[in-house]
Amino acid sequence: MILCAALVVAPIAVAAAVPLPFTVLQPGISVNTLGSYQGSQVITITGHPTRQTDGQLRMTTIAATLPNYSPPLSEVVGAWGDPNKAVVPRGSVYPSGQSVSQANQVNQQAMQQSQESATTAALSFLGLSPAKVKVDLKLADVGGPSAGLMFTLGIIDELNGNGSGKQGAAGDLTGGSVVAGTGEIDDSGDVGAVGGVALKTKAAARDGATVFLVPQGECSDAKVNTPKGLRLVPVTTLDQAVKSLEALQNGGASVPSC
Repeated sequence: MILCAALVVAPIAVAAAVPLPFTVLQPGISVNTLGSYQGSQVITITGHPTRQTDGQLRMTTIAATLPNYSPPLSEVVGAWGDPNKAVVPRGSVYPSGQSVSQANQVNQQAMQQSQESATTAALSFLGLSPAKVKVDLKLADVGGPSAGLMFTLGIIDELNGNGSGKQGAAGDLTGGSVVAGTGEIDDSGDVGAVGGVALKTKAAARDGATVFLVPQGECSDAKVNTPKGLRLVPVTTLDQAVKSLEALQNGGASVPSC
């Protein structure tokens, strides 16, 4: 019996240490697009007066193990049982054969496109000319397209707020509160799905958010283990996002929820 037990335990011990083709995800940083990050202002606008804002508009991220890292079985099993982590096939995050530098390059290109679309959508929403108003967006060490919606709202808030023309919380899109969210945006202001929302809601709640803007098609994912006190507001367009934030300041009765 002792010999049999040893023969069983040995393969299990070996299997537990064998690297597997998975990527482990967890909540990443969140950044207030109305503030600064790593010493640089996230949004800098020239060619048009800007407002002094209150509250926060936080973009959210997920952190992933590097493409050249293969977690052992013990780590994968532990992550599967942790509501603050997720395990996915490596290929769903990093295309096959992609190096770390290549993955970073792809993510930075997606971030650059996201910033350009956010600027176009925000200025178009406000009826401002991109030839006269210049927007510079900086967010070091963060890639991908999912900050698009929050970039756009940040630009609008700094330029116009909720249209009241007032300074401070009374004129802010946030109403002085902490709003977080995610979503890709295109030039016309349509909000697209991005993935990882069940982890991003946890990053948002951790950093003080009480409202989370989520692409409507990802409501079911966002509702998985939603942190207590975090209101999920589904959006499909920039116009809908702005109107929902304005309505929340008036009680929020008409604001949809996931």
